[in-house]
Amino acid sequence: MEYAVSPSKGAMVGGAVRIKAVAGFALVHLAALAGVLLVPFSWKAVALCVGSYYLRMFGVTAGLHRYFSHRTYRLHRGWQFAMALLAQTSAQKGVLWWASHHRQHHRQSDKPSDIHSPLQRGFWWSHIGWILSEKHTDTDYDAIADFSKYPELLWLNRHNSIPAVAYAALLTALFGWQGLVYGFLLSTVLLWHGTFMINSLMHLIGRRVYETHDDSRNSFLLALLTMGEGWHNNHHFFPGTAAQGFRWWEIDPTYYLLRVLEQMGVVRELRHRPAAGRLLRRA
Repeated sequence: MEYAVSPSKGAMVGGAVRIKAVAGFALVHLAALAGVLLVPFSWKAVALCVGSYYLRMFGVTAGLHRYFSHRTYRLHRGWQFAMALLAQTSAQKGVLWWASHHRQHHRQSDKPSDIHSPLQRGFWWSHIGWILSEKHTDTDYDAIADFSKYPELLWLNRHNSIPAVAYAALLTALFGWQGLVYGFLLSTVLLWHGTFMINSLMHLIGRRVYETHDDSRNSFLLALLTMGEGWHNNHHFFPGTAAQGFRWWEIDPTYYLLRVLEQMGVVRELRHRPAAGRLLRRA
């Protein structure tokens, strides 16, 4: 396994933090911890946590990332809205905000202007600091003009907390305190850090298979935790495909589910794995 050293290790730079955002972030973590200590443990609750985590991770990986950020497949407008709703139950702000910032990351990956490079500003900045900073609160609608033309997506982006709050209320109504604590709070904390580790760890730790202009890495463990996003070096080498695992052993559940949805007629024009001949260039 290879390691990259950050020149500003641990630095939290790039502007003042938003107090309300920090307070909200801390409150969810504390509520999840308190809830786990107070609500009786059961394997049903654990299953609820895991199921909720991976359901919403699919919304992040298939929706926020592979659809809204990279357009690696097509959806009819109704399914597009449904995917945006699912994605925003992850409580990672609005779908247009997320995708516009991710597109900027790919244009400037690991360069000084990259908004969340651990090589430029340290691990904690890339992991969570940039989200809590005052500098990155706005949506760059010009960068996401292909989707900002839809009024329903604009509405969701402006009212980004509604899907997450509604999801929490639904879980509480169906499963009581276990639904709120394990199904929403704990799984949200795990989902946050699972997503954030792709920004932070996957530019520091792992294996470089392909030559790219950044320091993106691959990790089998992170791929399991993030439904295929851990093949990050693969993705930065060939971002135009819906697949991030290129070989049979590179597990990519998001891509497998998209293949199923393609067979069902929900997903159209899915961009499959690149041909073997295009994968020969190694780092």
